[in-house]
Amino acid sequence: MENKNPISPHIQVYEWHISSLVSISHRITGVINILFITLICFWVGSLFFGETVYELVQKILLSSFGKFLIISIIWSFSFQILSEIRHLFWDMGYGFDLKVSKITGLIVILGSFLITILVYLLGKHII
Repeated sequence: MENKNPISPHIQVYEWHISSLVSISHRITGVINILFITLICFWVGSLFFGETVYELVQKILLSSFGKFLIISIIWSFSFQILSEIRHLFWDMGYGFDLKVSKITGLIVILGSFLITILVYLLGKHII
């Protein structure tokens, strides 16, 4: 007898939800944050090799790619922080309802972008 139902969710059967998107993004940003922290440690450690190496890294950070990298770091950390707060409430037993889970997922996504914009504007002394 042939089983027509897939054993595990398939791309054609599975529907994406906000919670799954936030969960996957949370894991990815966790790995990215470790890489960013390592790069920051190398940047600070470049002070031990003299001013020339530090100034080279400083030039890279002041380039367009460097500014993009800094904004990405800010977004990644803010997303991770908001997602961790969401998980903290889950650990306390709150927010498991489907409606609340969708709302908190949207808050994490939109809040991370808002925090990134706020930090950017504070850095530019606009606020």
